[in-house]
This record gives sequence, structure tokens and C-alpha cells, in this order.
Amino acid sequence: MPTTTLRTLNGLDEQPAALGDATLIMIDYQNTYVRGVMELEGWQEALDAGADLLARARDAGAPVIHVINDGGEGTPYDIRAEIGRIHPSVAPAEDERVVVKQAPDAFVGTELGDLLDAAGRRDVVVAGFMTHMCVAFTTAGAFLRGNRPTVVAAACATRPLDSAGTGLTAAQVHRAALATIGDLYGVVVESPADLG
Repeated sequence: MPTTTLRTLNGLDEQPAALGDATLIMIDYQNTYVRGVMELEGWQEALDAGADLLARARDAGAPVIHVINDGGEGTPYDIRAEIGRIHPSVAPAEDERVVVKQAPDAFVGTELGDLLDAAGRRDVVVAGFMTHMCVAFTTAGAFLRGNRPTVVAAACATRPLDSAGTGLTAAQVHRAALATIGDLYGVVVESPADLG
């Protein structure tokens, strides 16, 4: 039996964004997450889905904004080094903006909100790494500023975590984060093909 969501209680719709009417936000598809200490489970499949999503957005004429996290020199998030760069399979095109952030919510301390306002589209499609962190917090940030987020589950990935001594698999963390998003902050679809 389906559960009642906060979206339903607040009269928010469940219609996913149409790429042609939305701005795509690609979050932290950095080499950081494909190897080493921060390697995510399922990153290759998520990256492939992200590349598919990006191609569909470009075909639909959607504005695309790439977001990357800068953790500073010598960190796994060093954007000056190869480890912190955007993976080549989803590299920005010449006319696509790149926003550099230092907080999980990509709106904090960045020009992301201004770029979305300039694009003139209320709907945003969000995908990237990690589901429970920057994807979830940026989606919440978009919702709280009045945007209508749709998150593409297959184009996101995360890692296993512990919670008060209980080990959670990456899949559990991923699905729990998507459930939190879907409860209030946005519509969750499984794949790029599910977008309107």
C-alpha cells in the first residue's frame, strides 16, 4: 500500500519535469568518486545514466549547469588536480556553466540561484554524486527557493555508511535519500527515459 507523503499532504504534484522545460543540474560527477577512498558503489552505472541524461537534455535544448565541490589542494576534491575534475564522459560543453561549491547545498555561497533565475525555468532536473549528500541537499535547496526539482535515481550513487552502529549498504543509503527527497522536496524518477 502506498504511503502518504508530505508532498501529497501539501498538495504538491507528482508530475516529473520535462527536460525541454527544465534546467539540468549535474552535481559532482568528479573523478573523486570513481576510485580511491571515496569510490562509490555503482558509480559506472550512475555515470552512464548521467551521460544519457546529459545527452537528452542537450537534445531538448535544456540549459545545463555543472556543479563541482572544491575541497582544496591535496584533497580528494582538489579541482586543480585530475582527481577533482569532472569525469570526461559528462564533461561540460563550451556554453555550459560550472559552479564551484564548498557546501553540500550547491546554492550556499555560489551563483547557482542566479543562474537558475537567468535561465527562467522553474523546473530543475537534478542528478549526481552522492545521493545522500549533495544531491539531497541541493534538491532541498532548490525546493526551498521555489524551484520544482525532479531527481533521476539511476544517475545518482553513494556509498555504504554506519548509523549508530548499524551498517547500511550503499543501496540502502541511496534509496533512503531518494525517499526523503520524494517525501517532500521533489519528484523522483528511476531513469532519464522517465522524464516528461
